Amino acid sequence: MPLTRRRAAVVVVLTSAALLLAGCVAPVHQVTAPTANPSVQTPPPSAPAGAARFYTQHVAWSSCPKGTQADQCATIEVPLDWAHPEGDTIKLAVARDAATGKDPVGSILVNPGGPGASAIDFLSTVDTIMSVEVRDEYDLVAFDPRGVQRSAPVTCYDGAQMDELTAADFDLSTDAGVQQQTDAWAAFGKACAARTGAVLGHVDTVSSARDMDVVRALVGDPKLNYLGYSYGTKLGATYAALFPTTVGRMVLDSALDPMLDGDQMAAGQAAGFESALRAYATSCLAGSRCPLTGLIDHAMTQIKTLLDKTHTNPLPTSSGRRLTAPLAFSGIAYPLYSQQAWPQLTTALRSALAGDGSVLLALSDAYYDRASDGTYTTNTTEAFSAINCLDLKATTDLAQMRSDAAQIEQAAPTVGEFFAYSGTLCEQWPVPYVGGLSDYSAKGAPPILVIGTTNDPATPYAWAQALAQELSSGVLLTHVGEGHGVYGLGNTCATSAVDNLFLDGTPPKAGTRC
Repeated sequence: MPLTRRRAAVVVVLTSAALLLAGCVAPVHQVTAPTANPSVQTPPPSAPAGAARFYTQHVAWSSCPKGTQADQCATIEVPLDWAHPEGDTIKLAVARDAATGKDPVGSILVNPGGPGASAIDFLSTVDTIMSVEVRDEYDLVAFDPRGVQRSAPVTCYDGAQMDELTAADFDLSTDAGVQQQTDAWAAFGKACAARTGAVLGHVDTVSSARDMDVVRALVGDPKLNYLGYSYGTKLGATYAALFPTTVGRMVLDSALDPMLDGDQMAAGQAAGFESALRAYATSCLAGSRCPLTGLIDHAMTQIKTLLDKTHTNPLPTSSGRRLTAPLAFSGIAYPLYSQQAWPQLTTALRSALAGDGSVLLALSDAYYDRASDGTYTTNTTEAFSAINCLDLKATTDLAQMRSDAAQIEQAAPTVGEFFAYSGTLCEQWPVPYVGGLSDYSAKGAPPILVIGTTNDPATPYAWAQALAQELSSGVLLTHVGEGHGVYGLGNTCATSAVDNLFLDGTPPKAGTRC
């Protein structure tokens, strides 16, 4: 399945050592407040009729429950269905960390991506990587989007069932194999519907973006200041399109193009991971302990041969579980999110090429948030599927899937097979497709900073270029390098650009490269 994903998309990067790139110097900032916080918030004109009560509800902030690392937590109420705000409601978990300075100018809402990652869990990470000057001036606010972790979570499978699904390896070269994969994901969707209930049909991105506006109002901000990574950029762009007049200072890092359909996303990511893997292998070959040999094309063939072997002969591991091809691929993909994690991939490949899949399996388990006791510590994988099946349309025509698969594998001969046939995942999803917006121009919004990395595996650079063009006020900043996620990772050029926007409202010049 496409890997525009999860906590892995950002947290794996943000908890790694910082990547330092020279060439830019951080300026001295003069802080200017976005606007003063009013005492009463009202819905913007673009909010649905009948929604006023959600914008004026009382929020009871208190200390957070055990396991939540934030200063304060609360629960708010939003409509189950924004088309019918007078109907049933759901509760969303919200958390915040106070600004470190005495006179904060407002809040910054943060989201790590996914879809399906917990923004509340991410709060403690972004707290540590955000610049001191920004933390001095802003509260940090996070909410788990609908369907995620603490907010009316999507629930589908227990640990054993999830193990079976993530390890399943169907022969997609046969019609029977394609049908088996379709049936497996249909069973998963059926379980999601049975265990989740009505909310399963309302975890789409547009609904979550409308929830964001309620959060903005309830923390007392007339404008939404926002930092989103990966899928969080789609969430931010959707908010801007819905509420352009309430956009404040917005940063969309590792940007996703919200106009893509599921097939386009799968093809783009296949090429992105192929390119990132090739960059890794080139670096590995230059080292002294690389298990790969020869020139780069031979090294890539070695990885492909390893993956092919796990289709027919899954590798043994120290846990007693077998490393199937899908698990092997997840273990390879996970460290490609951060250049600092490449040594882990070298260790994993060295073991796997020697016949032991234990390290690759450990990386795959980390990708899926699987604990050593067989439980899954988050519902990220379940929410990821539920949100994508509402948001993204992909072809279910077998002939077209076969044609697309051939093109994907030509562009990404090492890993392309793991991105093909994505239409099978949602073909029998139990709730209707919702889709996104037809227009993301967000006319009337102030400058929105869009950041893309030239060899990002999960959100290819072309996606950031596209989003910056789609937004009427988009400003593109290019990070020349590897990995997924830029702000907070030590690149002084990109950090100063983001800090400038948050602290004095000044975006970088269009075309800035860091």
